[in-house]
Amino acid sequence: MQKKVVVIGAGFSGMAAATSLASKGFSVTVVEKNSIPGGRARNHSEKGFLFDLGPSWYWLPDVFESYFSRFGKSVKDYYKLVRLNPSYKIYYSIDEYYNVPTGSENVAALFEKIEPGSGGKLKRFLKEAEYKYNLGINNLVYKPAKSIFEYMSWEVISGIFKLHVFTSWHKYVMKNFKDPRLYPVLAFPVIFLGATPRRTPALYNLMNYADMELGTWYPMGGMFSVVEAFVKLAEEKGVQFMYDSPVEKILTSGNKVTGVAVGDKVLEADYVLGSADYHHIDTKLLPSEFRQYSDKYWDSREMAPSSLLFYIGVNKRLDNLEHHNLIFDEDFEQHANAIFETPKWPEKPLLYISCTSKTDPVVAPEGMENLVILIPVAPGIPDTDDTREKYYEEALSRLENLTGQNIKNHVVYKRIYAHRDFAADYNAYKGNAYGLGNTLMQTAILKPRIKHKKLKNLYFAGQLTTPGPGVPPTIISGLVSANEIFKNEGVS
Repeated sequence: MQKKVVVIGAGFSGMAAATSLASKGFSVTVVEKNSIPGGRARNHSEKGFLFDLGPSWYWLPDVFESYFSRFGKSVKDYYKLVRLNPSYKIYYSIDEYYNVPTGSENVAALFEKIEPGSGGKLKRFLKEAEYKYNLGINNLVYKPAKSIFEYMSWEVISGIFKLHVFTSWHKYVMKNFKDPRLYPVLAFPVIFLGATPRRTPALYNLMNYADMELGTWYPMGGMFSVVEAFVKLAEEKGVQFMYDSPVEKILTSGNKVTGVAVGDKVLEADYVLGSADYHHIDTKLLPSEFRQYSDKYWDSREMAPSSLLFYIGVNKRLDNLEHHNLIFDEDFEQHANAIFETPKWPEKPLLYISCTSKTDPVVAPEGMENLVILIPVAPGIPDTDDTREKYYEEALSRLENLTGQNIKNHVVYKRIYAHRDFAADYNAYKGNAYGLGNTLMQTAILKPRIKHKKLKNLYFAGQLTTPGPGVPPTIISGLVSANEIFKNEGVS
């Protein structure tokens, strides 16, 4: 008889796990509390504008291609991918801004222009990052992180000092680059890993290789087209999806789970795989005697940021913006400290602006633009309407000043999204947006376990377990978790 698996959550990790399991003959049902799949990667349309609600950076294209190739497919079978050039635009002030070009040679030339001598240093920096990326992707991230011995390969041990695991990202970068304008260009990917650059291992400059060498891409139709591709492939393999179906409890007998309760319906299962918020599953869905981690444990975790997001429809074309735009007109460290060191609303936040209508005509009515403005903020801080409106006004005023145009008077659609929305829509712990921070003490075996300690057939995937936050890591997380079930069943 087919083994039955219930996957909780239709985000990328849940869909990856479900598809992998179904491809090996398991009967898989994915239950999702929201009305559409994607988790944080859902989309929303209003007044002819189409917005990706969550992820907007398509990095690590090799991970996506590797995923589809597992099932004899390719990315191009499902969506059209274009490489952005420039990759993004950076603003330092109204008078100083740069388009960051495609390709590391071109980026090195830009660095050289900003800081003479830094171009050659960037090439060496990225060469080291390439080593870390290849070793990390091939030897580290696909591990279930159950034991330190998983990482005891000769290649890892012999290369441990090249990985700079015990050096801070900040120290590593400052050793190579002195001009303060270069720091935020290199540092912005680190913020979303969940710690200040001073507390993030220099291993993670592999993200700079992903940015500057592998490139910034865009799936036409938006990131939700990737979600649709995952769903289509899953359904091709026989996965069943249930939407508007929040799980109320996980049912147990002895040291095993037996299924899940969804409303007045019980879905029996030989395995349950939780890809929804780990904290929610651990503290709300399981009987108290099977809880793995205490409130003290969860409260001591260092979370990646939450986000304050503005989804804006503008009834005219906008000048001086690219598809991705990074606003570095304020001090980077004061904003990072407001997220991680002394959690509070930042006094002078940096901004990220996405304007996908610069690339994709389907996301806004003709002659109009769709904007997403994101401010990374500390999780767990008060989220009030007054605070939201205050930052909305400030963000648009700064954007108008930097780009030299009126925007506020042309806004025809506005939606604001922050902590309480993440909590309501995803049961996100402390309203976090990105999961658990990738600090040294929250890496690999020091993350919440991928297999439940007490219940032998309950597994986890997603951004609060290994390997960590971000779309590619959560895809990998789902595959790793499914593989652990295969091992348990003796399936190769």
